[in-house]
Amino acid sequence: MDRDQPSLTDYQPVLLANVGVEGSHTRAVYEARGGYATLRRVLRECSPKQVMEAVRSSGLRGRGGAGFPTGLKWSFLPADHPGPVYLCVNADESEPGTFCNRVLMEHDPHQVLEGTILSSFATRASTAYIYLRYEYPLSLRRLQQAIDECYEAGYLGRNILGSDFSLDIYIHRGAAAYICGEETGLIESLEGRRAWPRIKPPFPAVEGLFRKPTVVNNVETLACVRHILERGLEWFRSLGTPPDPANPQDAGSLGPKLYCVSGHVRRPGCYEGPLGIPCRRVIDEWGGGVWKGRKVKAVVPGGLSTGLLTADELDVPMDFKGPVQVGCLGLGTAGVIVMDETCSMIDFLYNSCRFFAHESCGQCTPCREGTSWALRIVERIKAGDGRLRDLDLLLEIADGMGIIPGTTICGLADGAAWPIKNAIRKFRLEFEDFIRRTNPQGYLATHPVPALSGRAMPRLEITWPPSGTSDGNPVTAATGSPSPWRKTIPLE
Repeated sequence: MDRDQPSLTDYQPVLLANVGVEGSHTRAVYEARGGYATLRRVLRECSPKQVMEAVRSSGLRGRGGAGFPTGLKWSFLPADHPGPVYLCVNADESEPGTFCNRVLMEHDPHQVLEGTILSSFATRASTAYIYLRYEYPLSLRRLQQAIDECYEAGYLGRNILGSDFSLDIYIHRGAAAYICGEETGLIESLEGRRAWPRIKPPFPAVEGLFRKPTVVNNVETLACVRHILERGLEWFRSLGTPPDPANPQDAGSLGPKLYCVSGHVRRPGCYEGPLGIPCRRVIDEWGGGVWKGRKVKAVVPGGLSTGLLTADELDVPMDFKGPVQVGCLGLGTAGVIVMDETCSMIDFLYNSCRFFAHESCGQCTPCREGTSWALRIVERIKAGDGRLRDLDLLLEIADGMGIIPGTTICGLADGAAWPIKNAIRKFRLEFEDFIRRTNPQGYLATHPVPALSGRAMPRLEITWPPSGTSDGNPVTAATGSPSPWRKTIPLE
């Protein structure tokens, strides 16, 4: 262990400090534990520009997956815009393996609200919308109760705490769609339309909700804002991985982070620590190690869309660049999913492809067709009709879709592609062995095959012309009527 890295047992939680305290979701308990004192001081002593600069100097990066510098995102807001400016709280937490936002909203909603109010003050937002995942009914009740308590105490509404700052917060329940976690898809949904991500530019900071300047931030990101302003920049920057001085583009991975641990571990749960903790320690010290005395086979480091770590890659630091160094998409949400040695990579890939094919919004052809095509190939492999060349075909599909290759509007396709890339490239021998065993007569085939196996392929029979029509088709010399024809087309 790095001597500069705090022990996981000695680390004192900040974001989770109130979790487990009786009545932690109420304003009375939150205030008794120091809540809203920072808001009172900031409104009395600071300007929005000072708060924005503090957040930018802290190095806080978005906790929702992309890791974009929060203060930099806020700085994109036009300074001379007459308003209104909106803040959207992304609480649509739909990434498989991720539940840290849910913990905050259910057990400490006032921490989320204080961070939201402070961030709205910094960005000059007059209205904030909490876009909440539909499947979180307790979060809905707790947040609405907390919002009502804030209005009663003067933390929301007109002239908050006697200042010239006013803010209203509303909860908007999502439609149970993964795509709504993408910031422009979220905005489209808030406006009452299908959640199709927008082409950028313009970016939301310039033209977002209702075509007005808008900031979209994750729940955990906004909760961090309160602690930056309360504890100071030195405290925040003392945690995590500092920027690489040899790389001017490296923003570092600073501050506390919530880690979700699930899967084949003894103690699944949500834990807090500095960014940069090795994945192995997350599993062993927090998760209690792999259950039933088994060994790790693979680990999803940050939610399903980030890909896979092998058992030999577990010492990678859980920061914004660590998983990338071993071929993963990124840190994501730090939602760690552990798979033991009995887990089938074929089953993992099937579940992954099925999820992303279902959640693709269908706007971009490479994502719509690529996720569906990949699922059908994996279904055929799983059914025992796989070919070795299917593995290269899956990689070709995965390599050709997403923002990174420049073929889609949003990053859902990248998230769909990375489990395919990592599973096949890191566990190819297992896939080849499965294909050889389940299709011993055809695993070397190269000829085209139906995408689905073990099913009667549907066939479409077309007869022309429809009754009573001619539509310019050739006519017979004898009757002067259209020549009838019939064609049967296999639907693959």
